[in-house]
Amino acid sequence: MMTKQNHEPARDDYDSPWKEALEGYFPEFLALFFPDIHEGIDWSRQHEFLDKELQQIVRDAEIGRRYADKLAKVWTLAGRETWVLIHVEVQGQSEPDFDERMYIYHYRLFDRYRVDITSLAILADPSPDFRAGIYARGRWGCEVRFRFPTVKLLELGRDWASLEASDNPFTLVVMAHLMAQRDREGMKRLDAKLRLIRLMYDRGYSKDQVLTLFRVIDWLLHLPPELAPAFEQALSSIEEEQKVAYITSIERLGLERGMQQGMEQGMEQGMQQGEAAVLKRQLQRKFGEKFTEIHCRRLNEADIDTLLDWSEQVLGAQSIDEVFH
Repeated sequence: MMTKQNHEPARDDYDSPWKEALEGYFPEFLALFFPDIHEGIDWSRQHEFLDKELQQIVRDAEIGRRYADKLAKVWTLAGRETWVLIHVEVQGQSEPDFDERMYIYHYRLFDRYRVDITSLAILADPSPDFRAGIYARGRWGCEVRFRFPTVKLLELGRDWASLEASDNPFTLVVMAHLMAQRDREGMKRLDAKLRLIRLMYDRGYSKDQVLTLFRVIDWLLHLPPELAPAFEQALSSIEEEQKVAYITSIERLGLERGMQQGMEQGMEQGMQQGEAAVLKRQLQRKFGEKFTEIHCRRLNEADIDTLLDWSEQVLGAQSIDEVFH
């Protein structure tokens, strides 16, 4: 996504790509982060995401902003139904109420639905000092103690060679996330993104896998618009070497249309249309049906500076109205 003329780095949106990755690669996610749990699940029975159930308890709790929360119903090898709550914490600073929030989500789910629940957390923030995993409180002999498994991405990233050598597609999500936090300067990010895409092709994934992973990588490692031509050219070269054409213009159609029209009608208008197209895609993915034609018209009518302001609101917005305020 484009940045303002002062060249301040755009605020990365980690929420939406993690949700898409969790939906597309849930078994692989558990195999990478929580292998013991993965081995205890009967994968011959289809897992199910319970978005409505999760939204209900989150709305009831009203305790701060959540990030990439997903709730899935699975079946154990013993044939027992179990719900798995996953929270990906991507905030840039320590959150003192994080353990409490995990506890509240957990007991609200149990209180409402009376099922087995396993709560898991991925600490994807860039702070090496932020830790979580235990919530406890008590007085006069009455005590509550809640422990939940966690994985710290920074620690996983210390063994980069193992991430690169793995054939688990979710390692690409991990590497893209860590690269996005580390490489914020344009050319460094471009190089990192291309290395990751080349690795994705070298692993020999199917077309559907490549397209899903590309969407996640493209979102996490977004580039400034002036580097788009270099990226597209390098991407074409990689696909020619691999003798495939998986990543078509469909994924970047909105941006490319804007750039093409900009060549014909003036660079400023093309920049506006390209930014509006990218922002529209992010709003649709984050807010779904709440993104309406009214919002679409506002995007099309806004100038480039207004669009850039709105784009910076997407990451922290809890509702679509907050983006446009």
